Amino acid sequence: MIKIGIVLRYSKLDNGRDVLYLSERLRRTVQKAGGFVIPIVQVQDVNYNSTKYNEFDELLEEEKKNIDYYLNMVDGVIFPGGHKVTPFDKYILNRCVELDKKVLGICLGMQLISSYNKEFKTYLNNTYIDHDQEDDNILTHKVLINKESKLYEIIGLEEIPVNSYHDYHIEDITDDLSVSALSEDGFIEGVEIPSKTFIMGIQWHPEISYEFDINSKKIIDYFIKICGE
Repeated sequence: MIKIGIVLRYSKLDNGRDVLYLSERLRRTVQKAGGFVIPIVQVQDVNYNSTKYNEFDELLEEEKKNIDYYLNMVDGVIFPGGHKVTPFDKYILNRCVELDKKVLGICLGMQLISSYNKEFKTYLNNTYIDHDQEDDNILTHKVLINKESKLYEIIGLEEIPVNSYHDYHIEDITDDLSVSALSEDGFIEGVEIPSKTFIMGIQWHPEISYEFDINSKKIIDYFIKICGE
């Protein structure tokens, strides 16, 4: 059994109640690829929707132990898309790096990985390409893949079409990371930590296009496979 931890995200229902959620598309995709899903639940007694990044208390030792308990249970971790990064996310990523745990970051998850060892910062998209499509059944722009990357090893192509659902992008990374993909307009669309077994972030959503796009399927299937090794 290949156990995949997926970090929950936070949102509000129409009635104003706060919820933690796991994307149904992501759950089904991971299970179709052979993964057993374990939700990784936020540990601090705060409202993750309304609390700003600099308003979170530092994680208590007991809260850190809870996170480590999750990480000891899983073979790999997915950081999915969402609207906000918190110290909880940053701590999990740092521990994954320390433990050489396999990680796939999707959309916001890629932006989180890009901020490893530095401040999290994004920039509003201002470009001729549509980076926030509405139709789930299309691939909206191309990305150029670095031939020296793990992403190229998985896909075997220098250029592929991808979907896109983000209003913000990243503009720089530290020396710990490498850029694996760029969009046609020059935005960073993929990052990796080369010194680790598998820590990869991609700006697009392969779980949404898994059923009809072979490259999306390759990424998810490879991640599940390497988590089982």
